[in-house]
Amino acid sequence: MKSIYWKKSRVFAIVAVLFWSTASTAFKLSLRSLTPFKLVFLASCVSLVILWTMILVKKRARRSVVFSGKRLAGASVRGLLNPFLYYLVLFEAYDRLPAQIAMVINYLWPIILLLLSIPFLRQRITSRILISSFISFCGVAVLVLGGNPAGGNLSITAMGLALLSTVIWAAFWIMNLRSSGNAVLTLAEAFSFGVAYLVLFGLITGKLANIVHTAPSGIAGAVYVGIFEMGITFVIWQKALELADTTAEIGNLIYLTPFLALVFIGTAVGEQIGFCTIAGLLLVISGIILQERWKKREQVR
Repeated sequence: MKSIYWKKSRVFAIVAVLFWSTASTAFKLSLRSLTPFKLVFLASCVSLVILWTMILVKKRARRSVVFSGKRLAGASVRGLLNPFLYYLVLFEAYDRLPAQIAMVINYLWPIILLLLSIPFLRQRITSRILISSFISFCGVAVLVLGGNPAGGNLSITAMGLALLSTVIWAAFWIMNLRSSGNAVLTLAEAFSFGVAYLVLFGLITGKLANIVHTAPSGIAGAVYVGIFEMGITFVIWQKALELADTTAEIGNLIYLTPFLALVFIGTAVGEQIGFCTIAGLLLVISGIILQERWKKREQVR
């Protein structure tokens, strides 16, 4: 029985990794037909429907739906961070940068999470934190110095947006650590507020006015992003974690995601993957792996 669950956990984890690996490609292809706002809005609406459908279908999840002032206040802040701010900033970065560059910078978020944990979760600063962070940020420096693989200059503003998205995502996860209850419900609550913010933002800026005039290819892309990047893949990964005896059984599989993403970006988007992109990614991932290993050693002690 144990071996069956081990196999199931691996299958779920591999499926999640494959879906997440296509995210950067889906972003870039969708942005050829959609503005960043349209992509965020449509994908968030799709994800919201998916998440609440999964909750309503399951009895245990339905029972955990409790609306209290404290819970709604927390959800309102999480929804402001994700999907509203995070995806608006991230898609603006993807719209202005090669997908490979935006993807590598976005992978800094575990390091940013570690750094934000120092003031917000009162974790102490150690030499190991500084070393792992330095290695990962060296990866971004390599991207900056390497320039655009297709030629021309990289937008510093766009790279700043990509870096800002990692800060927003890390802040969202810190808030998630402080929230309790069903993980899917927590995400659905955040997306409910996020979509409300997007509607308000769209009405104020006039970006919502022509939402009906959207190309079919753009709608298809938004649906894909809403299902496989924002919604169901998170649940698949959660299922893999539940079936695994330890997170170590499947945790290392997540490091395949950015390398598979480069394959999809090169084949589907048509970008020529630069040497500096690979070198930068290796440095970013190396810093994250060092951080994780040192963290596990400290927990054992």
